[in-house]
Amino acid sequence: MTATVVKDRVNERAAVASRVTVRRGYRFELVKLVSQWRIRLLVLACWIAPAFFVAAVSRQSTLPTDTLFGRWMHATGWAGPLVMLGFAGTWALPLLTSVVAGDVFASEDRLGTWRHLLVAVRSPRRIFVAKALASLSVILLLVAGLACSSAVGGVVAVGNQPLVGLDGHLLAPADAAGKVLLAWVCVLAPTLALAAIGLLGSVALGRSPMGLLLPALVALAMQIAQMLPLPVAVRLALPGYAFIAWKGLFTSPAQLGPLLIGIVVSLVWAGLATALAYLLFLRRDFTDLTYDGSGRRAITTGLLPLVALVALTVTVVAVATPSAGSGIRQNKVQRSVATAFAHLYRLQTEQLDRPDVTEAQLRATAACNKSAGHVTAEGPGNDWRCVVSWHLPDVEAVGTAVYQLDVTSDGRFVADGDGPKEVNGYFLVRTPIGDAPNPLWQFDGNVELLATTPKG
Repeated sequence: MTATVVKDRVNERAAVASRVTVRRGYRFELVKLVSQWRIRLLVLACWIAPAFFVAAVSRQSTLPTDTLFGRWMHATGWAGPLVMLGFAGTWALPLLTSVVAGDVFASEDRLGTWRHLLVAVRSPRRIFVAKALASLSVILLLVAGLACSSAVGGVVAVGNQPLVGLDGHLLAPADAAGKVLLAWVCVLAPTLALAAIGLLGSVALGRSPMGLLLPALVALAMQIAQMLPLPVAVRLALPGYAFIAWKGLFTSPAQLGPLLIGIVVSLVWAGLATALAYLLFLRRDFTDLTYDGSGRRAITTGLLPLVALVALTVTVVAVATPSAGSGIRQNKVQRSVATAFAHLYRLQTEQLDRPDVTEAQLRATAACNKSAGHVTAEGPGNDWRCVVSWHLPDVEAVGTAVYQLDVTSDGRFVADGDGPKEVNGYFLVRTPIGDAPNPLWQFDGNVELLATTPKG
């Protein structure tokens, strides 16, 4: 055996022995991410700022009543993390995934360090896995900070009080805490979908700033789509719906159908986008120092499969769910308003020290129309009007109250009392934690978009 052959074998064994494992690569990538000043600033902000924000808003005289659960921030500390969750799903989480996942590969292009990394690791596969896991770890740390900080800020500022659900029923503090935690866990699925889109953009677009902005732009497009009067099948087939479907946890019984569909769709998006990013990364020519994105390949390999996935999920959801159109029907609105009114009537009765009455005794019903009956009573709009009727024990007269409703495309509605004043007008009632507005004056509710029966 010649000296040259022996030397080559020794070098080959040394290279195998010094191969960087996924674990070592993951630690290295994680340290690289955390060492960046902007990542450290984001971690600090996510773990501190929500607590101060929730505490400060809870102390104000004017509450963000246009935000889900915002009207209850004076009453319980568990409303604060839900208000923060609504803000995070709309703005914070898309931006966080853009900064972390959308830049994890592109940063190597800007710095020109791919050659050094490939020499050290010797495997594009291990590089991809290490970078994906490192970005995922940082994103989970940021989400955990938002959830924990907002919960601590709310409970410390207001207290561990019961929470009023979206159908008016009271959730005990322990139950409210569990539902809040579960809601934050549920939004991890769409967050992973945006993170995967960020990985795909970072790989496909190279040092182009569009790769960094891609998760935020996709999230913005899905938010606009949710505001449009789209069919319920299209709405549920977008991964962004899981950012708002958590509200179904706060009804009794819980409206789990849309939430589960949103989570499954989001996880499918996350898996496909990650797989596409992986394929593009393995096919890349790292010897090209002028690489500035995959060009046409980014469209054929990265974009077209996601468009096909949208068409497929819309078809599957449309076939699997019986609801059609917007999913907002007259009977659903009437049922939701009557249920919420009955629960809140009992709460008002307790606060006014009146004799207790059950929902069964009240037998509350609602008759709702849209645009004074001039149009079909279905779909979103602020022209819904409902007349609620109820009965009291040993009282022959039937009580009635009028509400004006603003129903959004995702099924959430705000009911505004329109008389009689002594029932649903604005006045203060005394509660254990201080004076609060009449609970029947204005309240939030939710219409389940999916039908419980084929004709729903």
